Amino acid sequence: MTTPPSIITLDGPAASGKSTIGRRLADSLGYLFFDTGIMYRAVTWIALSRDMDVRDEDMMNQLAQTAKIDIRPPSKNDGRPCDVIIGEQDVTWDMRSSDVEANVSLISAYAGVRKALSQKQREIGLRGKVVMVGRDIGTVVLPEADLKIYLDASAEERAKRRYDEVIARGEKADYDEILKNMIERDHIDSTRAVAPLRPADDAVIINTDEPSAEQVFEQVLKLCK
Repeated sequence: MTTPPSIITLDGPAASGKSTIGRRLADSLGYLFFDTGIMYRAVTWIALSRDMDVRDEDMMNQLAQTAKIDIRPPSKNDGRPCDVIIGEQDVTWDMRSSDVEANVSLISAYAGVRKALSQKQREIGLRGKVVMVGRDIGTVVLPEADLKIYLDASAEERAKRRYDEVIARGEKADYDEILKNMIERDHIDSTRAVAPLRPADDAVIINTDEPSAEQVFEQVLKLCK
């Protein structure tokens, strides 16, 4: 049997299926699953919880450099891929709030924030046997990755997935508001000056609108073998 690629990157817009597919792939290969977006969400959550001005770029850059964010194996069987701990507080699901969702792209567009968090992401990725999920992993963080995959889907389909996810947790959700935030986030992510969202030149692009998660997973697993 062919040895699977050691460093695998999955990039794409929000709710395109990266986390679902990446997590299953990592479990299948016995690799570390690292969704890099949780780092940006953690910084955003800290900023909002401290009533900091998320539009103050210098302040956000400094926060990203000094924030103590710990990623641990999942302690609860509630669907989480890992624990996200800030100080001693478990904020794993708090980071999925609509407030964080509405502000994370703004903060992740800051050059200082991306530089501070990208370096740590790169250090983890270079250890190998990792599936790293994000928006600029194959293009910026790990351009030498063995296999690069870019998952895409329409804004409408992705908004529906995020809506269903929130409802499934027993929380209230507004589809139109989620779709509006999704479209705005896509624009910010794809037009930012630093590490814009785009497929790497050598990435395999897969559209996840129509195929089931199982079909997409099988396609990705086949690429690894």
